[in-house]
Amino acid sequence: MNKFSVAAPYRTSYYNDYAVVLCRNGMLRNYILGTRRGCAGVPRELTKLNPEVGLVRTLAGKFLSTYRGECVRFATYPWFDRWALKKITTSDHIISSYGFANECFKATRAAGGKTFLEAGNSHPQQFGEIMAEEHVRWSCALPPIYPPYQQRALRMMDDVDFVLSPSRYVSDSFLRRGFLPEQIIYNPFACDLTRFYPAQNPRPKNRPLTIIHTGMLGLRKGTPYLLEAFRIVKKRHPSARLILVRQIHDSIKPVLARYQDLPIEWSPGGNHQALSALLREADLFVMPTLEEGFARVLSEALACGLPVITTAHSGVNDFIVPETNGEIVPLRDANAVAEAIFKWGDKIMANEQPPVSLIDPQQLSFDAFEHRFLDGVSRLAAENRL
Repeated sequence: MNKFSVAAPYRTSYYNDYAVVLCRNGMLRNYILGTRRGCAGVPRELTKLNPEVGLVRTLAGKFLSTYRGECVRFATYPWFDRWALKKITTSDHIISSYGFANECFKATRAAGGKTFLEAGNSHPQQFGEIMAEEHVRWSCALPPIYPPYQQRALRMMDDVDFVLSPSRYVSDSFLRRGFLPEQIIYNPFACDLTRFYPAQNPRPKNRPLTIIHTGMLGLRKGTPYLLEAFRIVKKRHPSARLILVRQIHDSIKPVLARYQDLPIEWSPGGNHQALSALLREADLFVMPTLEEGFARVLSEALACGLPVITTAHSGVNDFIVPETNGEIVPLRDANAVAEAIFKWGDKIMANEQPPVSLIDPQQLSFDAFEHRFLDGVSRLAAENRL
């Protein structure tokens, strides 16, 4: 079997994980990154770095608004792609993501290698349609996504052989657009939940019903429906609390202004240890997202013993059992979110036992991630598709 390259303009845990799995199994040619550092588990001689790409992205994130910072990041992808093309062995297979490596994908296929799309979100056509509708709904002046990037991501789909899908939601979005089941490897992201664990004591009886969301706030995340649901909840539970982390996308700022009357408690967030402690002070995690490949924050909440209220577009809904560890609500339905909060709030405030973890961490362990990926690759090899 040919070796693999993994190519990504920035370093995240899921690209790292694929690179480490391939390296551990003698299948990695190169980990190609637009950063100044590689990752633990991949030796330096297998790592190709371009710190200039990372510097531009870092400066944009530091000095520009969230939307403009995203635009700069997306604009670096063709630069990264041209540089990565010089680093790959085109007859190898390659793993990359939306718009990162279009030319690398074309060259790989032309030389007989196979291309694997790391699909962190749904098919770009579906992503674009959902977000365009949402921006119209809220009269958002910003484009739903940087147009040149959206076009680049769509063009890349013509050169995708296989899809690494983190959720059934993502898988379905590709199946609806002509991809075949045998092209999809279902592999939820690995999540290190060792720092996320339930409180050791029963819930304090004097604690008001406390709702939390620790992710980015934005139209994509369904933030307006969370805020509207909280307004409804406050009518029945005047003392209810809403804790949010101050990560605010430009798209949601005008909407937030409409909810200035709500007593939101803002947290600075922090590292995993700080977030875990913050989660243990809450009762319910609510994220009515419109578009998510696999929302890790939901798995962290479940590990801390918090029931999760989310949508079928969150990815982690694959691990939600209604009435057992959370609730799946329709998209764009604040009333349904509020009803789910009422339902779970009554259960939570009546419970006198310490919370327990509501997810099996082994399902999302690195070993399980590795096993699923290698099984998928072995299947393709047995079918002479690699």
